[in-house]
Amino acid sequence: MTNSALFVGLITLDLIYLADSSPQNNQKLVAIDYTVAAGGPATNAAVTFSYLGNQAKLLSVLGSHPMTQLIQTDLINHQVAILDLDTNKSTSPPVSSIIITQNTGERAVISINAVKTQANSTSMPANILENIDIVLIDGHQMAVSKIIAQTAKIHNIPVVIDGGSWKPGFEEILPFVDYAICSANFYPPNCQNQEDVFTYLQKFNIPHIAITQGEKPIQYLSGYNNGVINVPQIQPVDTLGAGDIFHGAFCHYILQTSFTEALALASKIAAVACQHFGTRHWMNSTENHECLY
Repeated sequence: MTNSALFVGLITLDLIYLADSSPQNNQKLVAIDYTVAAGGPATNAAVTFSYLGNQAKLLSVLGSHPMTQLIQTDLINHQVAILDLDTNKSTSPPVSSIIITQNTGERAVISINAVKTQANSTSMPANILENIDIVLIDGHQMAVSKIIAQTAKIHNIPVVIDGGSWKPGFEEILPFVDYAICSANFYPPNCQNQEDVFTYLQKFNIPHIAITQGEKPIQYLSGYNNGVINVPQIQPVDTLGAGDIFHGAFCHYILQTSFTEALALASKIAAVACQHFGTRHWMNSTENHECLY
């Protein structure tokens, strides 16, 4: 069955380098490999959701700067529809420069994210949630996301948040969330550990909560049930976008199966992605096709 999802958040242009190490002060490095792709949590999640056989719509700020053509080409190739919140914006989109360390798969990222590209909620297209089965919000467009989350709640459309890190304004969206999928770096105000995070999120009556921890087991709370889900153990080549890809896969699987099973299946997709350089090459891998069936 083909499902449709709306992904709300950040679009960047990612310049991704594979190198022996990150550069030190005043050091010049020659990269081993290099790739360019559209990036951002909601963007990579949308690409993954589309790859898994669904219809993905991405709501973000793109604009008309010449660099946006690279972003548009990538997303068209991956059949992701762009809903631009500011078509008149002529300045550069956010650009991320990323260095992947070859031996460990760890990444170093510098980006301004959506700091200079916040959209007004009045710029949203009409009937944006028509025929949408699920919504994912990454926290980079808070004003728009709040309206989307409120409207989705009214229409019984499940809302997922990508809690990569805490962002001011999340507290206004959390009351409308069905699935809070957070990273180990997600720390709301006054939270010192993961137990505090679960307690904080429970106050918003979120039915399903999970915290991913990289190669460590996923911790989850679903209703009155809590536990851990083991993730595949791999030798990572590149961890860039692993959480984004996990979220996109989760949105696909949660429309078909239980919360815990969706988490487990999404972790398999993310594990395959981590074994390939960049955020797109994993889609052509034999391991991935075996993982899907």
